[in-house]
Amino acid sequence: MKHLVLIIAAFVILTSADKAKPKILIIGDSISNGYTPFVKEALKDNALVDHNPGNAQYSGTGVAMIDKWLGNEKWDVVQFNFGLWDLYGWENADILRTPETYARNLEKIVVRLKKTGAKLIWVTTTPVCPGPEVKCKLIIDSDTESAFQNAALGVMEKYKVKVNNINKVSRKIYKNHGVGYNDVHFTTEGYKMLAQEITKELKKILKML
Repeated sequence: MKHLVLIIAAFVILTSADKAKPKILIIGDSISNGYTPFVKEALKDNALVDHNPGNAQYSGTGVAMIDKWLGNEKWDVVQFNFGLWDLYGWENADILRTPETYARNLEKIVVRLKKTGAKLIWVTTTPVCPGPEVKCKLIIDSDTESAFQNAALGVMEKYKVKVNNINKVSRKIYKNHGVGYNDVHFTTEGYKMLAQEITKELKKILKML
């Protein structure tokens, strides 16, 4: 009986400690799905980290789903990214995707996120692949990629959203740990390295809470 009481007491203490931790929501596509488990592990003593269900896809999906993803939870930090789907389309290939529509969608998302009172951080998009992407066969040129990146940065500057500009370092990681020349994804080691960059910036934000 004494052992059972101790076990229950320990569970209550641990549960209370978890409830006291800041809550972080990560919104993004399969790239963020790849690094989030490593971020969650790295921050397990500092915060509770969650990811939107599934793949956030393109910015228009974000506009439609943001309320559902936020739910009724009180988030302390929301990290978000959209970009690769806006460039490649994939299942949304028939939807107009331009830097202008991308910026308009991001602005709607930012305005909604601002209402939560959470600390916001935008993560810049990881690189496109150099070859014809394995699913849609598109090759995205550097000018188009830059136009989308700059459109996003313009919105974040306008609304004073903190930016984690991982684009440059992710290019170096992709060079050595990308799945292939026609695939935007990373190997497990690549995701671990991306997680390190994500974790560093999230820790800085946690110190500000």
